[in-house]
Amino acid sequence: MMMPTAHRVTTRHLQAAYLFQSEGGLGSRGVYIGRDVFGGSFVYDPFELYDAGVIKNPNMVIAGQLGYGKSALVKTYLARQLIFGRTAVVLSPKPGEYDPLAEAFGVTPIRIAPGGHARLNPLDATLFTGVPAETATQLRESLLVALAASALDRPLQPEEAVACDGALFGAGDPAHVALPAVVERLLEPTDTMAAQASTDLATLRHDSRKVGLALRRLVQGDLRGMFDGPTSPSVRMDRQLTVLDLSAVWGSDALGILMLCTSAWLQAIRARVGAGKRIEVVDEAWAVLEKRAVAQGMRQQFKLSRGYGLQNIMVIHGVTDLSAAGDQALIALGLLRDTETRVVLNTPADEVPAAARALGLTATQAAELPRMGEGRALWKVGRRTFLVDHRYSRAEAALINTNQAMTTRAAP
Repeated sequence: MMMPTAHRVTTRHLQAAYLFQSEGGLGSRGVYIGRDVFGGSFVYDPFELYDAGVIKNPNMVIAGQLGYGKSALVKTYLARQLIFGRTAVVLSPKPGEYDPLAEAFGVTPIRIAPGGHARLNPLDATLFTGVPAETATQLRESLLVALAASALDRPLQPEEAVACDGALFGAGDPAHVALPAVVERLLEPTDTMAAQASTDLATLRHDSRKVGLALRRLVQGDLRGMFDGPTSPSVRMDRQLTVLDLSAVWGSDALGILMLCTSAWLQAIRARVGAGKRIEVVDEAWAVLEKRAVAQGMRQQFKLSRGYGLQNIMVIHGVTDLSAAGDQALIALGLLRDTETRVVLNTPADEVPAAARALGLTATQAAELPRMGEGRALWKVGRRTFLVDHRYSRAEAALINTNQAMTTRAAP
């Protein structure tokens, strides 16, 4: 029996025999995530990587089935970024999910519910403090049109949009205008409004009636108590950490409207000079993306993230969630093109082909997805790929505090 002949090669060429060997990490600047399976510590920061040219946008998607550590990863990542001086906003449908994180940073989650005590005035003038007057006007006009379209569940006709603009500026003092006054002007327009719209009063009343009736639901119908008064002092989104609990409106028509109002607040904050580096997380993003106006807003937000110094994070169960986002599926899948950090935890075998196509995975990488245990994730950062085991400390375990916590424990 002949012995095989030895073959000597350099390490440069030998790597071809081990196709999934990881690279040497992303450097040391950023927050600690965990252990690179094929290397040392894995550290990540989208803003540092953007400055270094590793990625062209800071956005992130985190996907993985229930129970494999998505929420643990999101919470510890946010906590570590907050310690480094970043600011963060979390929109979550799960009641109490982010309460421990909020408590650790001294804030109370915001819960806006029909008939509740906390109100959010989407037209609040104080929202636009420090924003150029022309920009503030455009933001308020576009928000009112988007709210009306969401309430009607269709795009506005041109004459309806004109009626909204007239009602906004005919509702009294711009510094104190709220939805009830706008609804009143839509249902009972004035001669001045008709003249500004170059039409007669009867025509304007006809054009504005359906919009007024749709928005009246927010101030007198089953959704009253959310948007029908001055913004409550407790509703602030300029803290280092803001947690918006969406559980009271999850699955209802109010979800899209609340998302639009929240987006307007956040957009105004981003427009302020010196807003700093921000992270905005949308948990269970698939449901939010079913709302057309919200999906379009998220697309714009993802595209403008670099200019805002903003990292958007979508948290989903799988890429198939985006494909199932109704008429907005193309917009939802398009968000992936504006996302260069893709973190994929354990994925069911029947969903792997779709995930591989959407995320640009090789066959070797895709084969890992259904085999990964709790806490392990495939990280695609720009053109580079890593297998990472997430680690957290005993102190951080209290922040996670869910029955989905990973089995990777802190060292004794």
